[in-house]
Amino acid sequence: MSNTHPPTPAGVLRVAEQYSGSDTGLQRRANEDSLLARSPLFVVADGMGGAQAGEVASRIAVESFGGGLEDGAAPEQSLAAHALAANARIYELAQSNPEHAGMGTTLTAVYVGEREVAIAHVGDSRAYCLRDGELERLTDDHSLVDELIRQGRLTPEEAEDHPQRSIITRALGPEAVVEVDTRSFRARAGDVYLLCSDGLTTMVSEARLAEILLAHARTSLRDAGEALIAEANGAGGKDNITVILLRLEEVGDVMGDGRQPATGALADRGAKPTVAQTVITRRPRRPEEAAQDPGRSPAGHASAGRSRARRLVGPLLALALLGVVAAGAWVAAQSVYFIGTNSRGLVTLYRGVPYELPAGIRLYSSDFVSGVSAASLTAPRRHTLLDHSLRSENDATALMRSLELGQLSEG
Repeated sequence: MSNTHPPTPAGVLRVAEQYSGSDTGLQRRANEDSLLARSPLFVVADGMGGAQAGEVASRIAVESFGGGLEDGAAPEQSLAAHALAANARIYELAQSNPEHAGMGTTLTAVYVGEREVAIAHVGDSRAYCLRDGELERLTDDHSLVDELIRQGRLTPEEAEDHPQRSIITRALGPEAVVEVDTRSFRARAGDVYLLCSDGLTTMVSEARLAEILLAHARTSLRDAGEALIAEANGAGGKDNITVILLRLEEVGDVMGDGRQPATGALADRGAKPTVAQTVITRRPRRPEEAAQDPGRSPAGHASAGRSRARRLVGPLLALALLGVVAAGAWVAAQSVYFIGTNSRGLVTLYRGVPYELPAGIRLYSSDFVSGVSAASLTAPRRHTLLDHSLRSENDATALMRSLELGQLSEG
């Protein structure tokens, strides 16, 4: 894999759009995948083990990244540290609890920095970058067939139908010590990144992944993500399918004084200064044009300009006040959670409040998608769980955990 790309232009990068979804597939009874999609940090984990052990392992891996990366820490080292902490927790639980013996999980984690994307990886989940119409894989599978391919003992074509294709050689949990692959990838505005479990890549070829992303990703990541999941299910859906997509944009020096605007969720929803742009770009009336107008002299034009400026003060102040109120509402919304369902009927944990502003601006984002279909719950459970009550992060996370463990009490 090549890591020689032209430098990113001046300015910082941020996530402009994202999608996350997980599907049980057509041949599995439970979903052992877990995900975290909380910009600028994204994680996919694919659990393995008997009973519900795989679900436990993948959830522990994702929860290890729940607090984000440490301020000032190098992203690669911080991602690896969280992965190693998850490995220790999973291994300890597997050793102390016979029901969880042998459990483990893959992990692919991506952190979007100002100019680079940092990656930590263990197992056969994957990360890709779609750039300039080409899809590049950013991770190496830690699997038996890929090891044989790298050794020249197996061709990629032979690997597709190899009977031991599903055997992985590295995961979080089975061993006390694990090696975590890390790398940093020079990012660009317009890049689209795909994180996925092998439930997608074992069912859909990389060429087909590229076709679907090129057909949908430039217009809607949601459409692209749903199309990828549908394609995997259409090919048989033999495993759980988890997909995260994110698109990057550049934030330039739009403040005119060398300062960069805020990045992150609040900045993503910032109002565009359309009124100010209109005033700035209006072409001033030339003196000779004013002379052709018998009813207006240059002095009268200046006076009229001052009058228009005074009239603009009220709307500008109102817009500024509205922006402050909207920003405050958004910040407050990020401290609460609620539980609902996604477009496929899976119970989903949302961060924010269940409201949508004009122009389609949502005050919430998907935080975690469970493998539990709302249709599988009893009516009292659905009523208790899916009433959109605002909850703390700990309360909401505990409810999702108990739901997936089948321990949610009747309402």
